[in-house]
Amino acid sequence: MASVRSMRSGRGWFTERDDMELREQGPRPTLAQKLGDVTHVSPLLRKVRQLSGCAEDQVGEWLLKCAVTRGATHYRRHFSQELPPDNPGLTNEELGVALCLAHHTFNPMLIRAAAQLLSARDTNAGTLAHLALMERCEPVLLHIAGAAARVAPDQEPWAALRANLTSRHHVRTDALPHWSRFVLQTGYTPVGRGRYVEWLNCDE
Repeated sequence: MASVRSMRSGRGWFTERDDMELREQGPRPTLAQKLGDVTHVSPLLRKVRQLSGCAEDQVGEWLLKCAVTRGATHYRRHFSQELPPDNPGLTNEELGVALCLAHHTFNPMLIRAAAQLLSARDTNAGTLAHLALMERCEPVLLHIAGAAARVAPDQEPWAALRANLTSRHHVRTDALPHWSRFVLQTGYTPVGRGRYVEWLNCDE
């Protein structure tokens, strides 16, 4: 067995093997990389950074915090106190699309939170479709719309997106969340025991 030496750093004791594993892991992939896509110059990402004042590596967490504040409560958790508060200068449609930007480090929770937030009754499907095309994230939103079709086919804005939005580029979608990650599933139906599946609507 190869010997493993222990060393001390400012963060405590670690081994050469630990250090090697950290270096081998390298940077985490972006959503774009997981989809086999490339990123673009995003006006929305620029706006988000201006409104939040966050560094690029904090933007995803800040967007998730804002989504939870606005009704994506299924993803409520502790957020760093260093994150700025929500900014009303960002519409719900912009926030939902921003969560789906390919620039983020890959985190399926961002996409799932976008789905719950955008399932609000007042989401404007036309505005959402326009933003999706402009920000090249229509494959992600159409993936969510496809999941909604299995569980709640009349749910808006997803029914409108399926009818009116076409993806201008094709990506791998196998890395995107399974349809079951957008729903609540319990062992009870409204009339008793049984499998009950409900789309996660925005908590308004």
